[in-house]
Amino acid sequence: MAPGRADASRRPSITIGITGASGAVYATRTLAALLERGVHVELIVSDYGRRLLRDELGEQASTENLVPFLSAKYGGGVAAGTISLHSNRDLGATIASGSHGCSGMAVVPCSMKTLAAVAHGLSRNLIERAADVMLKEQRRLVIVPRETPMSLPQLRNMVLCAEAGAMILPAMPAFYQQPKTLDDLADFMAGKILSALGFEHQLYPPWTGHVGS
Repeated sequence: MAPGRADASRRPSITIGITGASGAVYATRTLAALLERGVHVELIVSDYGRRLLRDELGEQASTENLVPFLSAKYGGGVAAGTISLHSNRDLGATIASGSHGCSGMAVVPCSMKTLAAVAHGLSRNLIERAADVMLKEQRRLVIVPRETPMSLPQLRNMVLCAEAGAMILPAMPAFYQQPKTLDDLADFMAGKILSALGFEHQLYPPWTGHVGS
C-alpha cells in the first residue's frame, strides 16, 4: 500500500484519520475522491476504525484490502493517487512531526473520544498527534464528528477545537440535491471535506436557489 518516498514527495499530501464513530462510507468516499485527484494519502486507522470498516462495509473493506475495495467500488481512477498506511501506535511516524510536508488532515469519522483528545492536546496516538501537528503548524484540520445527540462536554470540545483552528464539519448531509442512494449522501460529505481541504470537485451539484434544478 505504501509508495516509494520519491513518488509520494511529488504529490500533494493529505492525512486521513479513521476512528470508530459510525460513518465508514464517508471515510472511504473521501479516500477515493482524494486518490482520484492524484493525492498522496497518509492513512491512519484506529483499532476501532478497523472494526468500523469491517462492521459497516464488510470484510472486503478491511484495512489490508482497502485499495482493492476502493478500486472495485469507485473505479480505477483511484490508482491516480497513493496511500501510505501508518500504525496508530507509531508516534515516531513522519506525520508526527511538523517538518513533514502534509498540507492538511481530516478525521473522518471522528469519535467523541478522539474529539476530546484533540481538544485537549493529548497526542496519545498518531491520529491525535497528527491532528495536534496540524493545529500547531496552522494547517487545515477538518474534524467530522458523527454522534447524536451530543452532550455538553462534547459540544464544548468542538468549540475548543474550533478555537484552536480546526474546522468542525459534522456528518450532516444535505438533501437539496435529492439524493437517491447512500452513495449520494457519501458524495455530499466527501465533497464538503474536499472543499474544506482546498480541492475542487463535482461530487454534488452546487445550490442554485431551487430544489431539483
